[in-house]
Amino acid sequence: MANRRALSWSAALRDLKDDRSRRQDVREERLKTNAGLRGAPALPLSAWRGRSGRRYVVGVHPVGSFELDEMAEAVVIAVRRDEAGIAEMVSVANSKESPRDHLRRTWLDRVRRGGATEMHVHRLAESEDERAAIVADLKLDTVEPAQV
Repeated sequence: MANRRALSWSAALRDLKDDRSRRQDVREERLKTNAGLRGAPALPLSAWRGRSGRRYVVGVHPVGSFELDEMAEAVVIAVRRDEAGIAEMVSVANSKESPRDHLRRTWLDRVRRGGATEMHVHRLAESEDERAAIVADLKLDTVEPAQV
């Protein structure tokens, strides 16, 4: 007597496809930090998972203390948290090297009115093309400017 299991390939492929589509939602994945390591305070870090599955590590800044010059050459994600602490992306933007204070100030005002309480800043992208690709990977299905 053989212990053989019949496998339905069509069902297995359908389940794999469904699982992949569920995992492709843009979401925050909080990072554990070593609080108080050698007397230093824990760095406020988090990460966002894009539709591609790539993970982007970000520094977390309160919206009230966020300055315009912190947006230079970075991907900035405006975030609001619900009562349970779950992050919801308000907007994501890419800023170029040259400052365009008027557009940045307009974007910051808009996301603050949208309820943003935190700014998540990703600075590890080395070029304008990399930053644009990250914005496209994280972008919500709403119409918003990708460049500030």
